[in-house]
Amino acid sequence: MTESEFWGYRRADGTVGVRNHVLLLPTITCANQIAQNAATITRGAVYVGHQHGCGQTGLDLQQTMRTFIGYGSNPNVYGVVVCGLGCEAASARIVADGIAQRTGKPVELVLIQSSGGTLRATADAARAAALMLQDASEARRAPVPLSELILGTECGGSDACSGISANPAVGYCADMLVDCGGTAILAETTELIGAEHLLAARAATPEVAQKVYQVIDRYEKAVLATGYDMRGGNPSPGNIAGGLTTIEEKSLGAAHKGGSRPLADVVEYGQRPSRHGLIWMDTPGHDIEQLTGMIAGGSQIVVFTSGRGTPTGSCIAPVIKIATNSAMFEGMRDNMDFDAGGIIDRGESVEAAGARLFGEVVRACEGRLTRSEVLGHHEFGLWRIGPTL
Repeated sequence: MTESEFWGYRRADGTVGVRNHVLLLPTITCANQIAQNAATITRGAVYVGHQHGCGQTGLDLQQTMRTFIGYGSNPNVYGVVVCGLGCEAASARIVADGIAQRTGKPVELVLIQSSGGTLRATADAARAAALMLQDASEARRAPVPLSELILGTECGGSDACSGISANPAVGYCADMLVDCGGTAILAETTELIGAEHLLAARAATPEVAQKVYQVIDRYEKAVLATGYDMRGGNPSPGNIAGGLTTIEEKSLGAAHKGGSRPLADVVEYGQRPSRHGLIWMDTPGHDIEQLTGMIAGGSQIVVFTSGRGTPTGSCIAPVIKIATNSAMFEGMRDNMDFDAGGIIDRGESVEAAGARLFGEVVRACEGRLTRSEVLGHHEFGLWRIGPTL
């Protein structure tokens, strides 16, 4: 194996996973308990819960369906049991067919109404998951190129150190992956307002530069249409307590996660990039919603910086928590994986910290568990862009 490779799971559609999960995926809140019940019975299966899937229409419903299909299609998932009620707007059958057609992976569909109620649906879902888990146990890792990786980047609970320690280190790590032919996703549209001109200047084409401004303009207009100014909630109270003063200051720090390579494209929430390199995904600043969107877009692993501390994780993708300062790292050792505070108080260079982080990314991709995985943090949140009917 060469330095440009890691050990991963090659899937039928050619993508590469860094985990080998069987996912129980409810498409409506009514099916959450079925998915949870079945995951409890079948050791090794994972599930997500949410409050959506019905009373949705138009672009909002399309985005929810895209996210469900993308999440189940993530290469970290060996197989999926899609759980539905049977009459919801977010059709479980369409989601199951979408995952199967896109990936060729094992997919089973369980509908509570067709099964005859909760107990029978739980048994049907658990039986399907059990068979998948047995088959999944035979999957073996093999050397695969780093160019197959899609790295999600995120910051939550930013402080005054974020823009000078952890975020630049993440940017250097992202550059290293892009130089290997891989992909890094920059997200959090609300936390790039005020720095959009810097990203547009790095756009690979004039069309990509135009997308940058269009996404910012669209988001600002959507928020203003509600009668509120997003500057009333961004920076957040925690950001302010951590030393940030304006949305522009926060954005200039957040943009560092994108490194220095050209911006190859801008994609919608939960959309899988069609190009390699640095990609901007239009997501909200909400930690769980952006995490879900990037993973639905194919990110097999996420690096997540924080100055205040956060336990957030995913049931199917390792999330590496990076502390911007050493005091918080020591105070939240249960949840934090990586200390970037040495850039501030121990003379470590951004380049050295970024290279060290890149090594941690590869280790996690090859099986080392992150703190959020060990502690069972399986957060999942959908970005709603329309009213509930």
